[in-house]
Amino acid sequence: MSYRVILRASALALTLACASVGAAQAQSISQALTAAYEHAPELQSALLNAKATAENIVTAKAGKLPTIGASLGATQSFSSPSAATGGGASPFANSQLQAGLSYNQTIFDNFQTDAQIEAARAGAEAAEYQLRNAEQNVLLDVVQAYMAVLSGRELLALRQDNVSFFEAQLKSAQDRLDVGEGTRIDVAQAQARLAQGQAAYRAAQGSLETSQATFQRLVGMRPQSLSASHNYGNLIPRSLDAAISEAEVGHPAILMAKAGIRAAQAGSDAAQAAGGPTASMVGNLGGNWNQNNRGGGGTSSWSASLGFNVSIPIYSGGRIGAAVRKANLEQIKSEVDAMSAYDQIREAVIASWAGIQSADAQIQAAQAGVSSSNTVLDGVIQERDLGTRTTLDVLNAQADLTSARESLINASSNKTIATFSLLSAMGRMSARDLGLQVQIKTAVPYTQAVEDVWQDLRTIVE
Repeated sequence: MSYRVILRASALALTLACASVGAAQAQSISQALTAAYEHAPELQSALLNAKATAENIVTAKAGKLPTIGASLGATQSFSSPSAATGGGASPFANSQLQAGLSYNQTIFDNFQTDAQIEAARAGAEAAEYQLRNAEQNVLLDVVQAYMAVLSGRELLALRQDNVSFFEAQLKSAQDRLDVGEGTRIDVAQAQARLAQGQAAYRAAQGSLETSQATFQRLVGMRPQSLSASHNYGNLIPRSLDAAISEAEVGHPAILMAKAGIRAAQAGSDAAQAAGGPTASMVGNLGGNWNQNNRGGGGTSSWSASLGFNVSIPIYSGGRIGAAVRKANLEQIKSEVDAMSAYDQIREAVIASWAGIQSADAQIQAAQAGVSSSNTVLDGVIQERDLGTRTTLDVLNAQADLTSARESLINASSNKTIATFSLLSAMGRMSARDLGLQVQIKTAVPYTQAVEDVWQDLRTIVE
């Protein structure tokens, strides 16, 4: 049996062994993305942050609503009788009970509260887009980890194939030397290549273990049987300009930047409004009840008041002016940040698009290289057997074939990663766009619920 037949049988066995690992629990890219979406702590953290940010809306709305309070107090006091009344008299006791209601409301604040409410709403919207952006990043990380494991397994099988080939060549060189047809140089060269192949195999093992650990961290489970097949390429537009246009309209990072501009503009309005007049109304209603042990009588009284105040700031030591200047600078900064976000997204789309084109070319070149190197290796082995080639020629031909096969593995992996990178750059690397069977993580229902600022009062009444 020829060395090539033995080698191909070994490669086939290794491929089948890798494919059979966890075959009962095969993981497609969609399944890995689904598991990661449910597991990722980064998404849960971003969701909690969005919900916490939504509470700023309630805080801002409170500035336009009244604050109502109730108070209740009781006092029991004692005093000893004077000498004139006689030492045997009972001590004087006095009981007092107070109850009251207070009302305080800002009637006008130069629209400062309105601006603060708008800033809070824009901040909550930005936090929601931040969650969407985190989703893009997490799912892309999962694809990269998925392909790292898949290509790592293929490289490990390839390098095991390489080791088996070098072992066969070493045995062949030793056999020829034993019968006087070879040289010690052939044996030494085969031994050196075998050592290099074994070192490369161990390096591939270490790299694969690292990739599997990353996969488990992101997905929440160890990788099983993986496959690079998917149909998400259908989400990619037909032209680069269409991809850029879609990214500029819907990418979460750009939408987050737009919300940041709104928040900064509202913050500037609020800072300017702080220099205007404010009007407020204050009301109080209270009662007082007294009871003593002198004749068993008691007294009661009540009082009510309603006040109206107008306040106009004249000089604040520069605090208001500084706040206005700072808010204006932050507004300009938000616009600069938005321009930067546009540029970064556009760059990412172009780079990913180019990555797909480059990977396609690399795959074609690698496929041609593998086919050619296979033919060359077969011919060199036959010529070596006829005595017209050396063992070194065979080893070099095998190295060329290994390099071509590694290039094909890497190019195929790069094509898949570039495809998902383009989806991420377009803002379509989301559970909804990918059709993942999950409950979408969003803070929108929570934000809508907390907009009901009267819920605290209803809770107390109920």
